[in-house]
Formats: sequence, C-alpha cells, structure tokens
Amino acid sequence: MNNIGDVFVSRSDIARMAGVRRPAVTNWERRHPDFPVPLAPDPGDPTPEVFRAEEVLRWLSGRPIPSNALQSGEPAGATYGDRFRSALSGSRSGSLLAAVDQLAWRDADRLRGQWRMYGYLFLLLFLVFVQSREPRRWAGYVDDPEQALRDLDRGEADGLPQLSEVIQFLNRNSPESSDESRKAFDRLLVRLRDLEPSEAGEYFTPPSVSRVMARALAGNGSTTLRLYDPFCRTGELLCAYLDAVAEQGGKPPGTVSGRALGEGPQMLARMHLELHDAQRPTVLLGPRVPAQPGDFGDLSGSFDAVITNPPFGGWSSWSQLPPQYWRYGEARTKEFDWLQYVVSCLAPDGRAAILMPAGAASRGSAERETRASMVEDGVIECVMALPPQLFERTAIQTHIWFLRSPLGRPGDVLFVDGTRLGSMASRTRRALSGAEVDRLVRSYVSWRESQDHLWSSTESPGLSRVASHVEIVANDHRLEPALYVRESLPAVGTFDDQAATKDRLAALSAQLQRLHAEARNVDGLAEERLRRYGL
Repeated sequence: MNNIGDVFVSRSDIARMAGVRRPAVTNWERRHPDFPVPLAPDPGDPTPEVFRAEEVLRWLSGRPIPSNALQSGEPAGATYGDRFRSALSGSRSGSLLAAVDQLAWRDADRLRGQWRMYGYLFLLLFLVFVQSREPRRWAGYVDDPEQALRDLDRGEADGLPQLSEVIQFLNRNSPESSDESRKAFDRLLVRLRDLEPSEAGEYFTPPSVSRVMARALAGNGSTTLRLYDPFCRTGELLCAYLDAVAEQGGKPPGTVSGRALGEGPQMLARMHLELHDAQRPTVLLGPRVPAQPGDFGDLSGSFDAVITNPPFGGWSSWSQLPPQYWRYGEARTKEFDWLQYVVSCLAPDGRAAILMPAGAASRGSAERETRASMVEDGVIECVMALPPQLFERTAIQTHIWFLRSPLGRPGDVLFVDGTRLGSMASRTRRALSGAEVDRLVRSYVSWRESQDHLWSSTESPGLSRVASHVEIVANDHRLEPALYVRESLPAVGTFDDQAATKDRLAALSAQLQRLHAEARNVDGLAEERLRRYGL
C-alpha cells in the first residue's frame, strides 16, 4: 500500500470501504462537525470532492459498528475504521463472506446499474466460482473485467458500469479457504432463490430438507460409486450428499451426474458441484419429464444412489408408447412417473431418496394400484412425513420416499411422522433445527442398520414405527405415516375418572389436528392444480 498520506478518497469510496450506504456518509458529514473537511477542488474541476484517507481513518476509528450491523467474522467492538483500514491495505484473506454480503445486499442496487437483480447475482456466483477454482482466469478478469462478461456471453458491460469495482472489491477480499468460497456461493444461491419467483415445479429444495435426504441416504456408510439426480435444479441435493459423505469420512462418489432444466441452472449446478469437490460432474440438459434409458450411456440403470426433488402436480404427458420403466403400471400423474423412473435407475443394492407431495401416499385409483405393486416388490423402504410450510411459496406438505432396488417380495416399511417438528423461521416459512434434522436422520439410519445386521427393529414412539406387509394391505396400501405412527389412545374410562377423560380428549384433539393438516394439504394441492388451468 502507498503511504496513507498520499491516498485520497471520495464520498462513494468512504461508503464502500466502510461498508455503509452512500447516504450514511452524507449524514455523518452533516451531523458531526468534526468530520473531515474535503479538499477544495480547483476552479472548474468537475471531479468529485475528495478527502485525505488518513483523516477519514482517524475519524472512523472512533465510530463503533452497532452489533446488528456487524459483518460475518467481525468481533464485537469493531469500528468502521477497522473496515476502512482493511480496505486500504489491499487483499484481506478470509473476508469473502463479508464482501459477498456487501455486494449482494447493501450495495447491490448501486452496483448493478441497469441489470436485473437476477442477472447481477448470477454474475456474482460466476465470479466467486472463478476466483476460487480458476486463479489464472481470475487474474485475467482483474486486468480486463469485461472478459468476465464475454465468458458469460453477455457482451459488453452496457448497463453495468461498476463491473470493475465489483471485481476489484472481490480481489481485495480473497477467500481464506475453499470452504469459505463454498459458503459464499451457497449464500448467494439463497439470495437468488429468495429473489426469483418460480412456478410450483421450480421450488428450490430448502437446506434442512436437503440435509435430511442426503444424510439419511448416505448414512449407512457404504461406498457410492455412481450418484445421480435426474432433476438437479442448482445441484443442492447432490452437494448435500457430497457434504454428508465428507462429514462421515467416506470416499466421495466416483461419478456425479445430473440433469438440469435450462442452461442457467445447468451452469449453476456444475459450478456448485465443483465447489463441493465433485469429481468430474456431468450435468446434462433435460426436459420436465424423466429421461429415457440411455441418456447416460452404460450408467443408465446402474446408479448406487439417486437423490431428487422432481416437479410434481399435473398429469403425466406421455402420448405414445408407455416408457419401458413403467414396471408398476400406468403412471397418470407426474409423481408416479418419476417414482418408477427412479427405481429403474437403481443398481442392485442401490437406494434412492425422492421428495413427493403428501397426497401421493393416499390417492386412489391407478395410483393405489402402483403403490400396491411397489409394496409387493419390496421397493418402498421408508416414507417420512415432513412438517408443512417448509417451502417459501407453497403450503403443500411433502414426504420423502426412500426406495431400494426391487427385492421381488414384500418387506416391512418404516414410517416416520415429522409433521409436528420445526418452528416458524418467518411469517410464512417453517424450518427444521439441527437437532430435529438429526432426529429424522437417525430414525431412518438406525432402522437401516437393524435391517442390514438383523438386529431388532428400532422405533421411536410418536415419531417412527415399522409396519408389516399385512398391516399395509389392511390399510388398502395407503402410505401416510400418520396412519401408522399414532400414539395409542387411553382406554375409555368412566366420566368419574376426570384425569383419564382429560387425557383421552387431549389425544383425540391431537389426532384431529393431524387430520385437519392432511385436509389443508389436499386443499392446497387442489388449488395448485386449478391455478395451472387458470381456474
């Protein structure tokens, strides 16, 4: 860094380097008589007024940052002078998260110019990826910022006049490790997901749901050679699986494959997977319907693990010959089309986790027949009900179906009822805590271990229960977890036994609440379908 006495900064520079909005500097200058005085410009000079950086640093060092305005990694008691000094000194290793927060939130409207916010955030995701994984390419962007737009096929920097400032700011705030780059990328993805309105089929998978699916599927510790998501969105489920394997000290999959809907999600998924250390990930473009056999050459039908959140709602659109993977009967809805396709992808001893609408577990007619055939073939291993309102833009309740390659005979099925878990993270969205994620994962993994090692089945009263084939048949092959995981009601007593009566009424009330929740879920699904037809 040059001698600080030789450095001059504008009001915009002060705002950027102190991590505040531009009006805050004007407010400081107006309200505080001791704020540094700008240098008098030469007559007729059109350039903005500038301040001596050393005077600004001295003044900002006496301004503590409020606790609710601290950036990631800043200790309590930090001052705006600390930020300003770090910005003056050049590169700050380990400050990428704070830089991303500033670029994507506080300064986003100023920096994006005429660009739509979605395009601006996509650019930030691309820059964070290149900075982490391709240092030579990044050095080229520092010298020639517009090369980044050419690589994104966005042409010149029209409408984005601050591109150089964005890249220089990221360059001064380099990641301390690849883990920090992953966290920065994930944080930008959350910002992108919260911003971009979507149709029902494009809801991103909430992080807590991704963790439950991935950690449960990877929880038995066996080596996965081939991992696949046939509708991978931005790769969040595949990345969650890779993270789960790494947490358990396992060996990463040899191949990671996925299909994305559109070139934007395809590019995001590839970058996301590489940041999570996927070995040579393959992400193909695909339609909104399951792939036909042969899409992945000799890998088709031989994946050790499949994890996916496919689009659901509406009718299956096949108009010609039925697909070869319809092993369990005609699929009239998208959900059962995807279910049968996922089964066809599994290698011997392969397993899958697939997110389904709750209604798929109970609807009748052809869907009941398909469920019955899958149960009789031993394909369905577990059905796990999740709490409502986990998704930002829909109230439809969801289940996770854990599948295995066909046994050729019926087997027991584990049912997990997590509908009463979670707490409201916002006015409209519920989230699972880390402890609740662990509880759901353990309920499945411990049962898997009991099956693999012929131990006694493990159940958790009120949360999980194993049902036999006979019991499932008696329930007309309905697979709602609440139907099997029900707390035993107290015996009917006399009205003189007030305590027993009170307990019975409380149990009946809880059961009624669960039934109301199921009714709301069916209503929500009906509304989603009616909206698709403009009704």
